[in-house]
Amino acid sequence: MSEHRHFLLHKPFGYLSQFRSEDAREARRKKFLGELHDFPAGTMAIGRLDEHSEGLLLLTTDGRVSERIRRKDVEKEYYAQVDGLITDEAVARLQTGVDIGVDGGIYQTLPCAACRLPAPPTLPPRTRKIRDDRHGPTSWVSITVTEGKNRQVRKMTAAVGFPTLRLVRVRIGEIGLAALAAGEVREVPALLAPDAAAVALVEPA
Repeated sequence: MSEHRHFLLHKPFGYLSQFRSEDAREARRKKFLGELHDFPAGTMAIGRLDEHSEGLLLLTTDGRVSERIRRKDVEKEYYAQVDGLITDEAVARLQTGVDIGVDGGIYQTLPCAACRLPAPPTLPPRTRKIRDDRHGPTSWVSITVTEGKNRQVRKMTAAVGFPTLRLVRVRIGEIGLAALAAGEVREVPALLAPDAAAVALVEPA
């Protein structure tokens, strides 16, 4: 029996977190992970990033590893570029938890780590421009959660009055995005050991 394989991927903007589609129309109109690398059979994405979100995605052929990383004791850190200059009050509300819509109901997010970044992080340019600077200032915030509700971080920043314009996941547990270029795939020996990937966090400029 062959050994399991594990991968890090910097998912670019505009790609779905799936490998292909059986729907012919969707297959023509959308971009998929299978276009970025020849992944082995049985590879699964651990968690998802929506089509318009970017950043670190872990992939594995081992279902046990997937289950372990999706547990609530594994942190997921995001850098969010938001509309406007985010305030200390808004950051404090993110830290204590906010009400968001989930599955037709209201859900209060768990307390989390959140802070305003002093400068924009060093990230690859997005393939589609965020917006014209004449529409007003933007700012960046780091948000670290242990949950994974659908579009949770986007809903959180909107709930405090600062909608997300760009969202990049930069860390899962001890594994950081580092210098992976958008669309780059790196195979690693393991995903659970802190030194397995030997990568560092992307840092603010």
